[in-house]
Amino acid sequence: MKPYQLNEMYHGFRFLHTEKVAEINSTAFLFEHVKSGARLLYLQNEDENKVFTISFRTPPEDSTGVFHILEHSVLCGSDKYPVKEPFVELLKGSVNTFLNAFTFSDKTMYPLASTNDKDFQNLMDVYLDAVFHPNIYKYKEILQQEGWHYELNNAEDELNLKGVVYNEMKGAFSSPESLLMRANQNSLYPDTTYQYESGGDPESIPDLTYQHFIDSHKKYYSPANSYIYLYGKMDIDEKLAYLDQAYLSAYDRIDVDSEIAVQTPVGHTEMARTYPIMPGEEDKDKTYLSLNYSIAKATDPETYLAFDILDYLLLDSPAAPLKKAILDAGIGHDVFGLYDNSILQPYFSVNVKNANESQKEAFKKVVRETLTRLVQDGIDKKLIEAAINVKEFQLREADYGSMPKGLIYSIISMDSWLYDGDPLTHLKFEKTLEKMKQALTGTYFESLIEKYLLNSNHQSLVIIRPSRTLAEEEEASLKEKLTQFKQSLDAGDIRRIVESTKKLQERQTSKDRPEDLKKIPLLSLDDIDKKSEILPLSELDLDGIKTLYHELPTNKIAYLSLYFDASAITEEEIPWLSLLKELPGKIDTEKYSYEELVNEVNIQTGDIHFETNVISDKDQEDVYQAKFTGRAKMLQDKVPEAFDLIHEILYNSRFDNKDRLRSMIKEIKSRIEIAFNQNGQSVALRRASSYFSKSAAYKERLRGLTFYHFIRDLDKDYDRRYEEIADKLRALMSRLISKDGLVIGLTCDRTILERVKGHVGRLGLTGGRNRQNAAPSVTLPDARNEGLMSSSKVQYAVKGANFRKLGFDYSGQLLVLKRILTLDYLWNQIRVMGGAYGCGVSIESSGNLVFWSYRDPNLRETLNVYDKAAEYAAHFSADTFAMTKYIIGTISGLDSPLTPGTKGELSDERYFAHVSDEDVQRIREEVLSTRPEDIRQCAGLLKAVTKENHICVFGGASKIKENKELFNTCLDAFES
Repeated sequence: MKPYQLNEMYHGFRFLHTEKVAEINSTAFLFEHVKSGARLLYLQNEDENKVFTISFRTPPEDSTGVFHILEHSVLCGSDKYPVKEPFVELLKGSVNTFLNAFTFSDKTMYPLASTNDKDFQNLMDVYLDAVFHPNIYKYKEILQQEGWHYELNNAEDELNLKGVVYNEMKGAFSSPESLLMRANQNSLYPDTTYQYESGGDPESIPDLTYQHFIDSHKKYYSPANSYIYLYGKMDIDEKLAYLDQAYLSAYDRIDVDSEIAVQTPVGHTEMARTYPIMPGEEDKDKTYLSLNYSIAKATDPETYLAFDILDYLLLDSPAAPLKKAILDAGIGHDVFGLYDNSILQPYFSVNVKNANESQKEAFKKVVRETLTRLVQDGIDKKLIEAAINVKEFQLREADYGSMPKGLIYSIISMDSWLYDGDPLTHLKFEKTLEKMKQALTGTYFESLIEKYLLNSNHQSLVIIRPSRTLAEEEEASLKEKLTQFKQSLDAGDIRRIVESTKKLQERQTSKDRPEDLKKIPLLSLDDIDKKSEILPLSELDLDGIKTLYHELPTNKIAYLSLYFDASAITEEEIPWLSLLKELPGKIDTEKYSYEELVNEVNIQTGDIHFETNVISDKDQEDVYQAKFTGRAKMLQDKVPEAFDLIHEILYNSRFDNKDRLRSMIKEIKSRIEIAFNQNGQSVALRRASSYFSKSAAYKERLRGLTFYHFIRDLDKDYDRRYEEIADKLRALMSRLISKDGLVIGLTCDRTILERVKGHVGRLGLTGGRNRQNAAPSVTLPDARNEGLMSSSKVQYAVKGANFRKLGFDYSGQLLVLKRILTLDYLWNQIRVMGGAYGCGVSIESSGNLVFWSYRDPNLRETLNVYDKAAEYAAHFSADTFAMTKYIIGTISGLDSPLTPGTKGELSDERYFAHVSDEDVQRIREEVLSTRPEDIRQCAGLLKAVTKENHICVFGGASKIKENKELFNTCLDAFES
């Protein structure tokens, strides 16, 4: 990289600042494009997973969701790329490692990432043309499709409201947790942009006019209001020249009034809102209570980090004292914290689930008394040390799962940059973290609690009440509004709506011109690596235990997995196994109380937790292994201490703390309810798969509705059954924790391996020699084709079967089929035309194939789309360009960058599933050689799968009842 001189001009950019950011192994370069006013931050490092984001400050002025709808809409074609869905074309055929768009409360971000230089440049160009030159000015139908529209196919039909964002937000507003988070923010900042719902309130979305829509783009999507971010190994000089010549030089700097007002303190306010529950559902213990406190500004590095630590310390750690005090007072069944530092004035939130409104004064009292006691007596220094260590480990490991760390750094930089602060403020965390560590000898955190919580004159109490009638009332109200609106129209108005509906449908069903599709830049197959990455694996013997060792650089961290054999578990014990995995490390042991244990784990390790794994054989779904898995990560100099703790947890956990066990069961029940409300498709998918797959039936008993009903029943009858519960868990733990059948997974470098070898005996594992067994046979459920009724305003519709049982084989061509179905057929039929927020098909090597939809306004229509997938495949045609696109996109899914720890876990899973490196390579070669005729030959498989007619729908009660003839059983998902 060539040297840059401060305040000099480079391709229209003035170079403003540079500095090393050691915390993220990067050097930062800050620029401003003089003519257009665009800001640019480049984080230079050796990371091949390059990231680009362009963000705009977009403070909403109402709750129509205009910026959320714009976020969707600008990706629906542009001047340079005039196809209907460039975003989808990129998903089909790029090797991106991340591609999406986000609407925050006050900003809109367009992020992408790729490890391929050419692909990265292609993606950048499509995104930049989308945000600056979108087709929204040419086609009103884009707003209608992505936002909202009246649907009327014939003059005599009922008038309907449809739209992708409209249905997405209907789903979001079905979730009490989503309503709570929105109300918390609205209540604290009633005079600012944060009083509005940036995603769009379903009640307000239909108020968005086309004029307001395009005016919002004109005003806010200007380079002068933009924040451009680049990260990774690249030629920045080339990127500056490109940005200037291709886009920014065409714009003059303008003043964009996007300033975000500061809310003056509101004192102590109260806000109440209502959420829907089922008509027959008990409303006792169903209220949410929340205390919220405004905390300084996002540009303050200390409060930004300190309250993140306090959130864990006070509320989210199993040893959290405020959480314990609230639950001990009998207020609610679950307590969780939230510190939102992604807005100008961050806030700290204490939230209680499954409480009663009559407890609100007691709730306020116990929070105040507990915080006062912590300030007066001092917070346990061990708890502070543990909380700081958790945060420090997260920051240094920088493992953000499927999201590239460069993208996370972009989001973090925006938490100060958007508010005219230094974009590096929160990335340079070292000095701030050192200041936090002074709390180990002083009263740092106590002072923060006193200043911002106890003495706060800017706080709110939020109450989210249950209502048995709300869902029906809202549905009836919408129906009445639409009926009255239609009655108010004259024949000409109705004709125009019918014509508008037809015009939209014509656009949706029309094919993009081949010459336009070819304008989307595409890699060639020559740009694609023909060889799969080989994950390192060598079998070792550690203390007589088979060990799967993965030699990888891990930055001084050891990743350990203990795969205990669970083959002796009976079918009736499967839900108990799932309950058990939640407890070790969070309950008392012989040596520690659970609070002391949690602190020790957090001080000595990066994490210790337990999972259940069901791993199907690559060729036979009814042959599978069940594992009770302990996972831990630790710094190399903490291996002895970590192993001592693992031994203590494995062999000395106690199940005799009745109150703690009760609290854990209630929390597990609560967290499942939250997950089900937010991801209904996972409920339906697990349930439907259990109809035809024994391994899926096992997983459903571990993680699905069956497990929820099991936990709910334990909670209801806890006092009578406590001794049985404790005895069962104790016996199960004793049977599982054995050297017999144990396999260790270890990911680290050779230096750490030697250290592990020297201390593995500290695990104290006892039992016989290695063996591997198949899991017990699971009976498939008698109940099939269920309608799972909830208070949701949208549906999650699933249909599938096991194609191996129907005589078909698995191949790499099916992965290409999956991409084609998901991003072409299903996307167009279910999302574009049907208005659902999401859809797809899951295809596993074991033979399970399942169609699914997400936040879907439809039910029967979606199932019909699945049934016609075979016909689509039978008539599939694609030229070389289109086929190459699908193949490249499929390879991209196979080549997602993985962290060292994740690589180790994937290699272990392949080992247990008997997947060899040759198998992985064969699948890749089958993908690369897929032809249109291979897709057409899948029609028989798809027809056989859909003909089995295994369906499950999680959704609104009224919609399911309207279609009850489709189901063998309709039941209340949470109460049955």
